[in-house]
Amino acid sequence: MAWFLYLIECRDGSIYTGIAVDVAARFAAHASGRGARYTRSRPPRRLLAIVAYPDRSSALKAEYAMKQLSAADKRRFCLRRNGLWCVAAQLAEAGAQK
Repeated sequence: MAWFLYLIECRDGSIYTGIAVDVAARFAAHASGRGARYTRSRPPRRLLAIVAYPDRSSALKAEYAMKQLSAADKRRFCLRRNGLWCVAAQLAEAGAQK
C-alpha cells in the first residue's frame, strides 16, 4: 500500500509536513480541526506537495528528513516538484466534498 508525504501551507505561512495513506481525508481532517495539534492552532491554507512512497517506513524516513529542512528549503522543494500542485488541489477539493 502506498503512503504519501504531504506538505501543507498554514494560514500563518508556516509549513506542516505529514504522512498519510489518504491525503485528501487527512487534509480535510486538518481543515476541520480534527488533525494534528499543530494545524488546530494554525489552520491549513493549501496543500503544497504530495510525494508517493512504497511503504510507511519509507514515508516516515522522508518525513523526518523533510522536517529537518528550513521553511525556505521546503518551499524550494515544492517549486521543483511543479505539476504536483494541481494534483494536490484536486485531492484537497475531493476530500472537502466528502
